[in-house]
This record gives sequence, structure tokens and C-alpha cells, in this order.
Amino acid sequence: MSRFLFVVPPLTGHTNPTIGVGQELQSRGHEVAWTGYPKLLRSLLPPDAVLLPVGEDHAEDDPALAEATKASQGLRGAEALLFLWEQFLLPLGAAMVPGVEAAVERFQPDVLVVDQQAIAGAVVAQRRGLPWATSATTSAELVDPFALLPKVGEWVRAALVAFQTQFGVPAERGDLRFSQQLVLAFSTPALAGPGSFFPSHYRFVGPSLATRPAPAEFPWAWLDPDRQSVLVSLGTVNAEAGRRFLNESITAVRSLASRVQGVVVGPADLAGPLGASDGDVLVRPYVPQLELLARVSAVVSHGGHNTVCEALAQGVPLVVAPIRDDQPIVAQQVTDAGAGVRLRFGRAKASEIRAALCEVLDNPSYRQAAGRLRASFEAAGGAAAAAEALEALIPSPCRI
Repeated sequence: MSRFLFVVPPLTGHTNPTIGVGQELQSRGHEVAWTGYPKLLRSLLPPDAVLLPVGEDHAEDDPALAEATKASQGLRGAEALLFLWEQFLLPLGAAMVPGVEAAVERFQPDVLVVDQQAIAGAVVAQRRGLPWATSATTSAELVDPFALLPKVGEWVRAALVAFQTQFGVPAERGDLRFSQQLVLAFSTPALAGPGSFFPSHYRFVGPSLATRPAPAEFPWAWLDPDRQSVLVSLGTVNAEAGRRFLNESITAVRSLASRVQGVVVGPADLAGPLGASDGDVLVRPYVPQLELLARVSAVVSHGGHNTVCEALAQGVPLVVAPIRDDQPIVAQQVTDAGAGVRLRFGRAKASEIRAALCEVLDNPSYRQAAGRLRASFEAAGGAAAAAEALEALIPSPCRI
């Protein structure tokens, strides 16, 4: 029996893929724990999961944090990426280092599994000489997100070097975002970029899907078997900021009401007085997404990596309207693979969303492309393949 410690940031999409891998490792007789900020993790992890908090969650009523978060919502492109690193990821890493050190001291893991955006885990692994793997829950970093923004890329790389040297890790040890032992990519080259070169220690395992804590009961009987269903979701971070886009999507779905129903993830008051009683549009703050994706014919999304991969794992085509960060890269991957239509988030009107929905619903090429990606995911092996790759990192005396 060996011990694996997952180091994750307070981000849903960066935690969910680790759950299936952790469960697979447990089924093989290993001990598994997670370390990070407890409030979000407790809502995502199974009830019996071992959670080692890195410290107290950031105060939700911190006016400076609230103001910075509000200011970031309107940022795009270079400004958004700079904000992500300068105002969030680097301070987060510095704040997490002591807690990750304490978690390692307490749990005594044989292997660390470190999310790309939880750089504290990479620092601790390097300082202690522990085997570690990168958990790449989005493939954007694997294909150079700064290709069109070289100055931003230079700034980020220099900032990471400064960060790791601050904590006693020499620059020649390599980039904290990429373990030189194992990079687990929860995608496949078929989506990330056919023909791209990836080093041999990059293992593309496809999505890692696991049962999640169920939200409030979903009204499955509401779904009309005589109409196609569409899921509209901007993820866990963007829903409130995306009211305009969600309302345009609702208008688009209602214009297709003779043949389409829409399930929209958003605030309860989004659809106006009809709300959830409307037979054409159902609005819910949370939905059982994995179960719902098995029932829908298309997804309208911001291009978040998890939602995209979960849809494609069911062979469901997408309409993608990326907002920021890695989403434009993921959206481009979807369209390059032929599995979806891309829209401009800030300008898309109901007529454009309607046209895009009709295109992916009526043109079989999109579903066929989504089906090819689903096949590539299935062949990649998912959580089982990830667990096998991680077991190869166990120091020899500890292997079972």
C-alpha cells in the first residue's frame, strides 16, 4: 500500500477530475488524501475522503478580494491572463506552501499529484525530493497559451522562476507547471491538437469522470421525449457575470420551442416570472450535469475544459462562447475537431445562438466528430490509466 496526496486549488474544474483517479487508486489498495482549502473541497469530495486543509478559506466578505474579483470579470486576453497569475495563482501558491508542507508532514505521501495551478505542491515536492506528477485538468497549458501573447508568457515564466527561487527551488529544476516525471493530461491528442509534439512522460488519459454529490432533486419528468434537449451552462464561476448571454440563450431556445427544450444553469430569477414553470426553459442553480449530458442533444458552454470533455464523452456537440483564461484555446480545439460552433461571448445575440444551435443539431457532421472524440476518450483509459501511470512513480521499496 502506498500513499498519494492530491494538491488542488479552490477551483471546481481542477478538483473534479482528481476524484475519479483517487477512487481508482483506493480500489487498488492505496491510501489517498486531498489538500487545499476546505470549504469548496468538502462540497466536492466524497463524504469519506481524507481532507487536509492548507488553512482557512479566504474571507468571502474581504472587500479588497471582492473588489478585485469584480474588476477581473471584465478582463479579456492579456489583461485576464496577467490578472490570473499576478492577483490569484502566485498569491495562492505563496499562501498554500506552509499548509502543503504541514499536510505532507502529517500524511507522509509516497507521491504528490499537483494541479498545474496549485504551484505550492510542486515547490514542496521539489524541496522534499518527492516523486510528483502534474495534474493537467485543462490542455491549454500543454499547447502554449501564450503563443499569441509572447510578452505575457515571458512575464509568467519569469514570475514562476522568482516564485520557486523564493522558496528554495533552483530555476534549473524546471517549470513548476510541468513535472519532469509525469504529466497527466485529462484530454487526448485528438482534442488537444493532432500532430502536436508531446514528450513521452505526458500521458493523455482522457476525462476522469466520477459520481458527484447530488444537487437538489432534478425534475426528470420535465424533459419532453418528443423534443431535443439543450444544456446551457457557463460553469461555476461565470453564471452571474453571464446574465446577458444566458438571457440571449433562453430567447434562442424559446424561438425553437416546437422542437427544443433548454436546461439553463443560472440564478433562479434568470428566466423572468415563468422561471422553472416554463415548459420550454428550465432554470436551476445546479444540475446533475453528468447524468443530464446523457440525455441532451447539444450543449451551449463557455468552453470550460471539464464541461467540454464531459459533453464530448457522451458524443454531444457544442456551441462554445469562450470568455477568458484557457477557454478560447479549448473552444478552438472543439471547432478544429469539427465538434462544435464558436461564438463571441460578448456580442452573441439570440439569433446567432439560435443559428449555431440549429447547425449543431441538424448537421450530422458535428455529432459524428463528437463521436470520434468520445472514442478517443474511451481508448485513453480515463481514471484507470491515470492510476496506472501514478503507480509507476511509487519508489521501488513501496510498490505493492
